[in-house]
Amino acid sequence: MTAALLTDKYELTMLSAALRDGTAGRRTTFEVFARRLPAGRRYGVVAGTGRFLEALGEFVFDDAALDSVASFLDPATLDYLRGFRFGGDVDGYREGDLYFPGSPVLTITGSFAECVVLETLTLSIFNHDSAIASAAARMVSAADGRPLIEMGSRRTHERAAVAAARAAYIAGFAGTSNLEAQRAHGVPALGTSAHAFTMLHTGTDPADTDSWERAAFRAQVDALGVGTTLLVDTYDVTAGVANAIAVAGTGLGAVRIDSGDLGVLARQVRAQLDTLGATGTRIVVSGDLDEHSIAA
Repeated sequence: MTAALLTDKYELTMLSAALRDGTAGRRTTFEVFARRLPAGRRYGVVAGTGRFLEALGEFVFDDAALDSVASFLDPATLDYLRGFRFGGDVDGYREGDLYFPGSPVLTITGSFAECVVLETLTLSIFNHDSAIASAAARMVSAADGRPLIEMGSRRTHERAAVAAARAAYIAGFAGTSNLEAQRAHGVPALGTSAHAFTMLHTGTDPADTDSWERAAFRAQVDALGVGTTLLVDTYDVTAGVANAIAVAGTGLGAVRIDSGDLGVLARQVRAQLDTLGATGTRIVVSGDLDEHSIAA
């Protein structure tokens, strides 16, 4: 699939005018940089270079792309685009490097015609990926060595989810729930089950939620082994932890809490697990976390 139409119309109308007046071949340099950082943030993290270079190789105008722009471009511009291949130079920071206001994270040098048509594509990739990586880096710092998993696919566009998972991984996350990010970018995919699986095992007695939960936990452990992570907050966290250990034993890999006051609950669950003898069972917390809630 061509990346040539991932751009704004005015990039091509500028190209057309520059070809007409003879300035299209002038040597130019375009720089990508942040004018300022959001309040309270001291640095950003570069991400998107790899995706941009992939897109650059796909930035060609095939027949379908040319047909879609033929209504507003003259024949000379269409001929130029038909043979377009970027032949300039690209220099930039490594992905994962810090950046500060005014620092050029990417520099593109070539003719004006070569560079101007890449402007929108470049900015859309770097603005998105660097914003995700910068936020992820703050969360990694707040976690202080504890592993983080990106699980935000359901909160964004399906393709943006893949790019976000990649950017978070660059910034230090351990993995993602997104399988396409694993396939396309090698980001480790992680995850076990959701509340729907526990609720699937609802029984006939509406008061006996313990038996429903134990049935769900037993099915998951049978399928994935005791090293799995059991979600314990579908009904009652304290009862959920007790049911998890009753089913899986003290060798259970982890329990997950996805709601409530996570800081308070995590401490309560840690004490409960230790009392039950499950001192090696980890606690996973999830649900709209940022660097402030992670630190808390």
